[in-house]
Order: sequence, then C-alpha cells, then structure tokens
Amino acid sequence: MVHPYYSRLSGDPLLARLFEDTQPYDLKQRANIPLALYTSIMNQQLSTKVADVIYKRFLNLFDGAEPTPQQVVDIPSEQLRAIGLSNAKVSYVKNIAQFALDNGLELDKLTAMSDDEIYQYVGAIKGVGKWTIHILLMFSLGREDVFIPDDLGIQNAMALIFGLDKTDRKKLRADIIVLSEQFSPYRTYLCVHLWQWLNKQPTTKAVSK
Repeated sequence: MVHPYYSRLSGDPLLARLFEDTQPYDLKQRANIPLALYTSIMNQQLSTKVADVIYKRFLNLFDGAEPTPQQVVDIPSEQLRAIGLSNAKVSYVKNIAQFALDNGLELDKLTAMSDDEIYQYVGAIKGVGKWTIHILLMFSLGREDVFIPDDLGIQNAMALIFGLDKTDRKKLRADIIVLSEQFSPYRTYLCVHLWQWLNKQPTTKAVSK
C-alpha cells in the first residue's frame, strides 16, 4: 500500500515534477542515535563522496563495528583527527558520546519526546545545532512533519518549483514556511523529494549544512 503522503504531494500540480520516475520514500527509525549524530557532524560541509570515506575510516577505527559511546569517549582525539576530522568536529563527536553516557540517547527515550522536547534536550549538546536535530528527527526518528527552512537546497528547490524570488533570503525563508504548511503533516517527505529532485538538476546541488 502506497503511503498517503505520496498521493497527497504528487497530486499537487506544482509538485508533480518532483515525482517523475521517483518511488515513494520510506522513513525508518535508526536504533543507534549517537552514531547518527556523529555522522551528521562528520558530514557537515563535505561532499557525499568525501563524507562516505570519512565514515568508513571512522568505523575502521573500531574494527568496522558501530562503536559504543564509551569507545568514542576513550579513543584518542589524535586518531579521530587522523581520519580527516577537524579539531572542532572531534570535540563535537566526543561531546555527543559523553552526553549519551551521562544523560542517555536511547531510541526509546527520544521516541517518547515531542519534537520541541528533542530540540531542547539534544540541543544542549555543544556542537549539535538545529540542522543536525532536523536530520535526526527525519532520518533516525522517522518524524513525518519536519521542515528545514534554513537549508539552502530546500530554499533553492522551492524557489524553482514555486517561482519565488531568491534575492531576499529572509523573505524567501518566510515564504517557503508559509507554502510548506499546506503540505503538513508530510513535510519531511516534501523535503526528501525536493532534495532528490534538486540533485537531478544539472547545475544545482541540494546539500547545504
């Protein structure tokens, strides 16, 4: 059975182009929340290709297995820098691991929280900003109605789809928030398909962190 979001969004005349040769997207929960957060931090400002290399190097530090928070806390910072992480990213990754040990980042715990509670709880970790929490809500917790108005890819895609002026980014941000509300409660899927569509365009890229 096709998810109700697909017919709802693909049936919109302006959004229809997002769904040409595209299959419905299936949101899933991800059990290892600390690893999801490490990955978001490590991937920031990197191309997908480079991010994949860094991620594999990271896992190789732990013999290819997903590390426990204690292992990440204990590993020397020099080893994390050696795989290509900046000093700041090393610090942020270790902050996440320490927070997981001290306060808990279990999937069940976060699943029981509202989006606002998660923003407050996870946002207390130094180095974890709103964009990272948006991604956590979408792709680790499977929340269906998350919208990222500050993402440059989302802004560019919606400007193209809806014919919006990008000159004033503040106004553009406000405009796309208003436009997105008509697609609630499926705005996570909207973002996913906007990114996918934009990545297919010959002169644009969707990622902006």
